[in-house]
Amino acid sequence: MTLEVFAVIMLGAVLHASWNAVVKGGEDKLLTTCMITSVATAVALLVVPFLQLPAPQSWPFLGLSVLLQVLYFVLVATTYRMADMSQTYPIMRGTAPLLVALVSLMLFPDTLSFFAWAGIAIICVGILCMAGRPSAEQRKGVVLALINACVIAAYTLIDGLGVRRSGAPVAYTLWIFLLTGMPLAAWALARQRVAFGSYVMRNWRLGVVGGVGTVASYGLALWAMTVAPVAVVSALRETSILFGVTISALVLKEHLPRIRIAAACIIAAGAIVLRLG
Repeated sequence: MTLEVFAVIMLGAVLHASWNAVVKGGEDKLLTTCMITSVATAVALLVVPFLQLPAPQSWPFLGLSVLLQVLYFVLVATTYRMADMSQTYPIMRGTAPLLVALVSLMLFPDTLSFFAWAGIAIICVGILCMAGRPSAEQRKGVVLALINACVIAAYTLIDGLGVRRSGAPVAYTLWIFLLTGMPLAAWALARQRVAFGSYVMRNWRLGVVGGVGTVASYGLALWAMTVAPVAVVSALRETSILFGVTISALVLKEHLPRIRIAAACIIAAGAIVLRLG
């Protein structure tokens, strides 16, 4: 993996942690999620007319990804309503790379070096240690986080296949967000039109930050999957946990136990080992 690809993935990790923090910090987690995905849809609408369409063979993957992405966003909002971001974000993002690594060997012609496998293992151990032991009231949130980890792994693998067939990684990414945001916006307008409109008026700046952040974050990851093994990209992207936990402690004022600080160091070490691969 080149330094440029490594840097792109790390930038995507920062952006991913940032938009998750916007959701967690929102007054209404689901309306915040709908606002962010609506902004992402607007961004896509502005750009896709100037891009070539993804290749026809990639559209079945794109369609399945959209269904999973809608489920993913709903689960993110529900999970953050029940539990701390510093508790559940590591579980969601930490379990997925291991699942992706195991399944990708059957779906892709990629081969992983010793350093790549070691880095993936270290990152997964660090992230799962960071999750700690959930309190009784946060247990439901942790269960949802584990379910969402499976959803993340599924759409990551699907998009890894789809983007390589698309011939147009940017267009493929934008079509995902265009089609994902529409049903979530339609639900918000149909069920809570007045509340949603008022919420957007009060929080549109955060919506822009979150919407642009989620598009850029996933777009950078999908581009990286066209030039590097999917399992490696997936694992390295999950170093967003470092940024997410930092934001949750400094901005959201969540309690950060020592075990999570130690786990952050393990994740950083895993990223260095993965970079050697």
